Amino acid sequence: MSAPFKEKLKDAKVLVTGGAGFIGSNLCEVLLTNKAKVVCLDNFATGKQSNIEHLLSSPNFSFIEGDIRNLSDCQKAVADVDYVLHQAALGSVPRSLNDPITSNDVNVSGFLNMLVASRDAGIKRFVYAASSSTYGDSKNLPKVEDKIGKPLSPYAITKYVNELYADIFNKAYGLDTIGLRYFNVFGRKQDPNGAYAAVIPKFVMQFMKYESPVINGDGSYSRDFTYIDNVIQMNIRAMLSDNKDAVNQVYNVAYGERTDLNELVGLLKEYLSEFDSKIKDVDVKYGPNRKGDVPHSLASVDKANSLLGYAPEFDIKTGLKEAVSWYWENL
Repeated sequence: MSAPFKEKLKDAKVLVTGGAGFIGSNLCEVLLTNKAKVVCLDNFATGKQSNIEHLLSSPNFSFIEGDIRNLSDCQKAVADVDYVLHQAALGSVPRSLNDPITSNDVNVSGFLNMLVASRDAGIKRFVYAASSSTYGDSKNLPKVEDKIGKPLSPYAITKYVNELYADIFNKAYGLDTIGLRYFNVFGRKQDPNGAYAAVIPKFVMQFMKYESPVINGDGSYSRDFTYIDNVIQMNIRAMLSDNKDAVNQVYNVAYGERTDLNELVGLLKEYLSEFDSKIKDVDVKYGPNRKGDVPHSLASVDKANSLLGYAPEFDIKTGLKEAVSWYWENL
C-alpha cells in the first residue's frame, strides 16, 4: 500500500459492516495492519466468528453483534466513526430467487438503515458493495458503468436499488457515497460450504475430496474473476481518495479479463495437483444452466483507473495460486 494511504489510515476509525464475512474480514485485517481503528458489525447470518477471532485481542478492534435490519444497531455501529465500508448483504442469485423477501429486507431495508444512520452521524464517506449483477441482460462487453440492462434476479434488483438510494442520499443530504460493483470475488476465507457457496471454493473443496464438481451448462459461460486483494485496494482507494470528481460514483471492481468455467476448472486441477497428484484424475460433470445466470461477464476498469488510480495486481492465475494454497492449508 502506498505511503499516502498508510498515513491517512493511521488512526482513522472505520466501520466494516458484514465484517465477519469473506470480504469484510479481509478488509478488517488490512485496516488493522495499517493502524486504523476498526468497528465490525455482523449478525453471523453468513459471516463466521472464526474469521475475526484473531482480531478480537487488538485494542484497535471492536466487534458489535447486530443486524443492519435494526436501525438502532446501525446507529450504535456508526457512533464516532469516520468512514463506513458497507459489505453486509445477503449475496447469491439463487438465494434471492428462493427467498426474495429476506434478500430485500437485508439488502434494501438494511442498506437504507445504514444510509440514514451514516447521514445522521455525519460520516465522511460511505463506500458500499454494489454488484456486477446490476448489468442484467445487457449484452455489451466489456461492461461500462453507465450502460446497464434489466436485472435478471431479485438480488440484482436489490443491488441496483442500493445505487439509486446512495445517489439520492448524496443529492438530498450531502452524504458522500461510492459504490463498488464487484465482479466474482474470490480468495482466502471464502466459504466453500452451504447451498449458496461460490464456485471457486466449492470446486476446490470437491477436488480435495476427489469429488466431481458440477458445472452449470457446458462450461462456456465466462466471468471476470477478481482476487480479494484487488477488492481491498479498491475499497481503500474509494474511502480515502481526495479527488472530488471520484465521489458519488459507481465503479467496476474487477481485473478486466474473463475466464470461462472450463478454463477455471483446468487451472484449479493444475494448481491443486501440485499438492496432490491424484486430483488431476478427478472428472468434471455438467448440469443444466442456472436461472438468473448471465452468460458472460467482463468489466472495463478504465473509470476506476482514471478517477481512483486503481491498478489491480492479481490476475486469475496469480490469485488462484494464492487461494488454492490458502485452502490447502486451512480446509
